[in-house]
Amino acid sequence: MALFDMLKSKAKTAVTQTVRDTVTKAAQNIGCKSEKIVFQSIPTSLEEFKALPQAAMSTPFETAAMTVLAFNCYNQNKELCFEMLDYLRGPRPLSGIDKQFISDRFRDYDYVPRSYFLGASPENDYQPSQPLTVAVSDNPYSYEAQGYVKMFIPSGGADSPRPIQLREAKDGKWYLWEQFLLTAIRQPESSNPWA
Repeated sequence: MALFDMLKSKAKTAVTQTVRDTVTKAAQNIGCKSEKIVFQSIPTSLEEFKALPQAAMSTPFETAAMTVLAFNCYNQNKELCFEMLDYLRGPRPLSGIDKQFISDRFRDYDYVPRSYFLGASPENDYQPSQPLTVAVSDNPYSYEAQGYVKMFIPSGGADSPRPIQLREAKDGKWYLWEQFLLTAIRQPESSNPWA
């Protein structure tokens, strides 16, 4: 009987280890997705912005890319940018402090939002490729907080992708919750005396 018990114990350990390995591999594969969201142009009105298919905000990838698009309106029309961001934030519009923070970031680094379009780099003064494309990805830790997701968007002027957090609402849409897209990046070569 001792032999039978020993074989039974080893079999149970092997099954447990196999299950553990399978769960570990599955967990590692969750959140390793990247999507490229394409826009033909930067909208010139809120209606045009809302008419885009991505304005449905049915995935966090879409809302993240729409945030980049909204920030790229700032240099032409600051108020339109704020209206777009309010739309993306849903029931939580920008506060006066939020607007001032955004304005402060654009004072010295107006090229930062363009850097999130593919093809934009310091060497070409952050002129993106056409059509305008934003790459958005998640990682295995993106979905740790229930109802929230942290996505990542690469910048042509930064060494690592910048995070953006979105929140899922009862209506199934993903709304902009918090962003870290306006941090400083490498200067365009045309304004860098050391380039």
